[in-house]
Amino acid sequence: MRVLIVTVAEKTNFLNMVPLGWALRACGHDVLVASQPELGPVASGTGLPYTSVGRDHGFWRIMRLSRPAGAPSVDVPLFQGLEEPFEEISWDRLLGGYREVVPWWWRTVNDPMLEDLVALCRRWRPDLVLWEPIAFAAPIAAEATGAVHARFLWGVDLLGGMREAYLRAMDAQPEGERRDPLGEWMGRHAARWGVEFRERMTRGYFTLDYLPEPLRLQDAPGVRYVPLRYIPYNGRAVVPDWLLTPPERPRVCLTLGTSATERQGGYSVPVKDILESLADLDAEIVATLPDAERAHLGTLPPNVRPIGFTPLEPLARTCSAVINHGGAGTVLTMLDHGVPQVIVPRMQFDEKFMAAGVERAGAALVLGARSAVGGREVREAVVRVLSDPALRRGAAGARDLMHALPAPSAFVDTLVEEVRAARRTKDSPHLSGTPGHTP
Repeated sequence: MRVLIVTVAEKTNFLNMVPLGWALRACGHDVLVASQPELGPVASGTGLPYTSVGRDHGFWRIMRLSRPAGAPSVDVPLFQGLEEPFEEISWDRLLGGYREVVPWWWRTVNDPMLEDLVALCRRWRPDLVLWEPIAFAAPIAAEATGAVHARFLWGVDLLGGMREAYLRAMDAQPEGERRDPLGEWMGRHAARWGVEFRERMTRGYFTLDYLPEPLRLQDAPGVRYVPLRYIPYNGRAVVPDWLLTPPERPRVCLTLGTSATERQGGYSVPVKDILESLADLDAEIVATLPDAERAHLGTLPPNVRPIGFTPLEPLARTCSAVINHGGAGTVLTMLDHGVPQVIVPRMQFDEKFMAAGVERAGAALVLGARSAVGGREVREAVVRVLSDPALRRGAAGARDLMHALPAPSAFVDTLVEEVRAARRTKDSPHLSGTPGHTP
């Protein structure tokens, strides 16, 4: 089987797909990663074959130029202030959100690679196209060339749930007032290659999901979910010697993700205030910070070990607690080792929903939902996480749920069967099977 993995040029959108790519290769399948040139060093550094398509999208440069000084570098109108249940969101808000997010975000990152991606699919003829949730160019190219395609989630299925709410609200409108900016945009491109827009182009024939209950949102009724175990992958890295020796006292990690400084203009919490608030704890505080950020902090308490990029997975093995921003990669890597968490979500994309899921699992304390967070609040939460056995049990339980899902090496045969089943229904405008998580 030939499998094409497609992502826009965003490292955090791609890295979680790598273990399945390796597993497919190990089982003898052909795998190719396609993305815009900016992702080339990261993608090729995984050891998976990579090819460049189109040009870089420039989304973050546009954001920096278009946002006033001091404003958040990313503001997704469709998701701001969003709460479940989605079906209670008004049609006007849904339509207004789609009218902004489709041209402002999804067209901006996909249009530059679409034509080259269709050409690649015509030459390489993949059997399956795996795409991360905002790589909408991929299902267009797959449908244009007759390939089965599937979404690969990088977090909670916020887009799937929102899409279901949108379709229900649209169906309730008078026929002459129904608008679908996403379907219209994808449909225009699909028509260039002789295919019609189908709703499966927004969700795949099926969707790979590595979130166990209770971390997921409510399942989107029209989506066929297929579970897969999350395997941490952080990219190329060297494990330092100090991480190979068990710590002599509790180790607390402060990690706020790479996107905050690489893409989004900085952290949303007072890092120095937090580190100073932890100075009197009998614990080692490992703060993962880029060099430029460390230089701004000045002298730090003696129990703080500031470090640059370090592979998160081996660090997680040694931690008693973690302070983080709610990003899926960080949260799940820590949960994979049963580490209880203090989460201060940035309230962007799916982070607050991810944080809420970990809190429901009894594995985290979540701060900042209604007020600003400073060092005092974080310190109180860290003390509780280190001392509360219920949080440790919750984190261990979430870890066990994750480990019960099929690992990539055991999942490949399931994926092959899913592709075969999808081929039998390729000409149907509806997905086969019963929606919901496949056992």
